[in-house]
Amino acid sequence: MHITVVGAGLAGCEAAWRIANSGIKATLIEQKPGIMSDAHKSPLFAELVCSNSLKAERVATAAGMLKEEMRRLNSLCIEAAYTCKVPAGGALAVDRDKFSQYITDKIRAHKNIEIIEREQTDIPEGVCIIATGPLTSGEMAESIKMLFDEEYLSFYDAAAPIVTAGSIDMEKAFFASRYDRGVGDDYINCPFDKQQYEAFIDALLSAERAKTSDADKHGVYEGCMPIEVLASRGHDAPRFGPMKPVGLVNPATGRRPWANVQLRRENSEGTLYNIVGFQTNLKFGEQRRVFSLIPGLENAEFVRYGVMHRNTFLNSPKLLGCDLSLKRLPRLFFAGQITGVEGYMESAGSGIIAGINAVRKLQGKSGIVFPADTMLGALMQHVGQSESKNFQPMGANLGILPPLCYTVKDKRERYAAITERGLRSFDRYAADNGVNADLNL
Repeated sequence: MHITVVGAGLAGCEAAWRIANSGIKATLIEQKPGIMSDAHKSPLFAELVCSNSLKAERVATAAGMLKEEMRRLNSLCIEAAYTCKVPAGGALAVDRDKFSQYITDKIRAHKNIEIIEREQTDIPEGVCIIATGPLTSGEMAESIKMLFDEEYLSFYDAAAPIVTAGSIDMEKAFFASRYDRGVGDDYINCPFDKQQYEAFIDALLSAERAKTSDADKHGVYEGCMPIEVLASRGHDAPRFGPMKPVGLVNPATGRRPWANVQLRRENSEGTLYNIVGFQTNLKFGEQRRVFSLIPGLENAEFVRYGVMHRNTFLNSPKLLGCDLSLKRLPRLFFAGQITGVEGYMESAGSGIIAGINAVRKLQGKSGIVFPADTMLGALMQHVGQSESKNFQPMGANLGILPPLCYTVKDKRERYAAITERGLRSFDRYAADNGVNADLNL
């Protein structure tokens, strides 16, 4: 008996890891390094294409709750993240190369995982998980479309630039985390006064953008908004978004900046930093010109410019069940961002769920769906049961969980109560359904 997993991104690796640790052979098919998409640069598995941040670490947050549920399911990505962690204040950020290398090594070393490096152009026979990601293209995309009459839905995603630490002018920039969260040197901050900010926004709005086919038709995903698109919504929009100055004091003035750009460590050595929230579709020359107006980045050395690519996802509520199986062909499962979850950990978490349910399908058991008050359960129910007429990707957030049955006015206490309730529900459901009973760890 074996289960085929197509795609070795975060979701595919988690699915294969789960299957293999259940004592069942997993065949993992990956087109890299022979074929690389426009967004992928590394031959390694589980490549982090955009940011190196996995969002908030504190459990009493939506992102933290999701990661804790995944940890309790023996997530390989969570294990890798804490092994390859870099300072990022209250966020869990990783050295992206070490993170991918760790997961690649673990997957390649597992006795129950067979790796096939080639492009998969059709749907494999038997129980199978399609985790080809939001950049699925070519013959595989056409093979998926042939399974149903529904068209894909699409949005455009963007990645932020990366600069060398040594090229940042630290006489203008300063180390700090918002509200002093972290150890003080987690972020480099580039503060603006009002005049600098206005000049920067004017330059940003006049900069030439790279061409993207059908971009206007399909739109840009709100959760990964290019900075120039955000600025076009109003001069102050970036100042209330990624350039917000709240929680910071410029040591040179003793006051809060008018606006602020943060840079986060890209690797554990601290030699590379990415410009937080500055996903962009500007032409490379324009990026150098405009972003050099950021105080402290006048002479920045860019090792990667921002890029933009089309992401594709299914109209999942019409096509998939909450267990991530295809309604009209239950032996076939989907996982990752192609299902309509948004974010690295959300994608990886869906891979775990698909892996669990693919194993159960092979064993003749019904699929499991965690309760709606758990983060994994709420996300899978968004995928399988969303009633929105315009289905869109969803990341972890406490708003998709049912409210408490009692009133808690303090926000932090309310969040803590919601996450504690969810984790208790998660543990009960896992125990009642023997979710971890088949793991040979």
